[in-house]
Amino acid sequence: MSERQPDKRTDKAETPGAAEVPASRRARRLAMLGALGPGLVSALAGTDAGGIATFSSAGAKLGFAMMWSVPFTCVLLIVVQETASRMGCATGKGFASLVREQFGIRISAVAMLATVITNCSVMLSEFAGIAQGAALFDIPSYLCVPVAAVTVWLITMSGSYGRVEKILLLISCVFFAYVVAGVLSDPDWAAAGIATVVPHLSADPSYISLLVANIGTTISPYMIYMVSSSVVEKNLDASDIPGQRLDNVLGCILSQAVSWFILLTTATVLFPQGIEVTTAADAALALVPFAGSYAMALFAVGLIGASLLAACALPSITASAVCEAFGWERGADRTWREAPVYRGIITFITFFSAAICLIPNIDLFGVTMLAQIVNGVILPVLLVCMVKIAGDRHVMGDYANGAVYTALTWVTIALVVVLTVMMVVFSLMGV
Repeated sequence: MSERQPDKRTDKAETPGAAEVPASRRARRLAMLGALGPGLVSALAGTDAGGIATFSSAGAKLGFAMMWSVPFTCVLLIVVQETASRMGCATGKGFASLVREQFGIRISAVAMLATVITNCSVMLSEFAGIAQGAALFDIPSYLCVPVAAVTVWLITMSGSYGRVEKILLLISCVFFAYVVAGVLSDPDWAAAGIATVVPHLSADPSYISLLVANIGTTISPYMIYMVSSSVVEKNLDASDIPGQRLDNVLGCILSQAVSWFILLTTATVLFPQGIEVTTAADAALALVPFAGSYAMALFAVGLIGASLLAACALPSITASAVCEAFGWERGADRTWREAPVYRGIITFITFFSAAICLIPNIDLFGVTMLAQIVNGVILPVLLVCMVKIAGDRHVMGDYANGAVYTALTWVTIALVVVLTVMMVVFSLMGV
């Protein structure tokens, strides 16, 4: 995408007089509302098929023991997303462009290769999630996956970022199904509340493995690219940073609330029965004898919607990142002639992933695990690049990271590195 156009934002340059203060306050509130969207969509897209499966498995196997991790990871997610968003607003450039400019084309090329491989793997898991959710309504994969692929392609090719964002926000409403499912499960709210604020730690390898998976599925590389590129696509600037901060905090809280309700439902219904699950579809089916068919339907609808939301976001984010890194034209409003690489990448990732998903007996769980490992390897590298750029006042000006944000980001990096090593070790151990 080309550089932002400041002339479109002349209304923000006017200085109101004393008599215009109330109107100015209303204008600021409206501007903040107008800035909402990128953070919400990015955070909620992270609660995809893999995330739902991970939190379902944790609740079914450990009950309420993992609920304390939700607010903890929420804080880390807010730090990462808000920083990436602020970088986009302050510089007018996406994260991939900033990495190329600050660290050179070689590091950028390696990061892009890893990003494409990872996002293709994640796309496979999203189509698998759609297929699993549809199967609960007796819809075969050979029908639902092609329809989903065409739907994803049409949405991402719609020709307007604003239209795409509205569609994704509408799809996000499906996450409310998990809140309803949690309420229908009739949980012990007091016990759940205590488990949320009082950490429960264990040295059990299976407990640590699930903790690693919970945090790993919450913070992923594509979210950094997504939120920074989205604010640029939306033509936001430094004056929109307060609105974007609200947007990201709200999005992270909502996405983690969804994760909390998934844990709540499976911990309440499946854990007392000793029923363990490995996929979100397994969790939905297991709910039927104890919570009824409505709970299963809500879980299935949530799985399909969450997978569709992430599937709609991933191809365009991957294409934007690659085009940013190499200086090619990009953007939802660009035609095939103007941005052939951008639209070509979206088309390839969408239909290639759908086709692979339809191969009989393919090990989709193995593909998902590969994606998590690649994610875990590339994320610390991207976070190091992010914290260095965000702390550089030559790049960020007055919007550079302060000491608190820098410290929190380094803590996040250290934690991700430790968790990645543990995840690889546990995978080799077969835990």
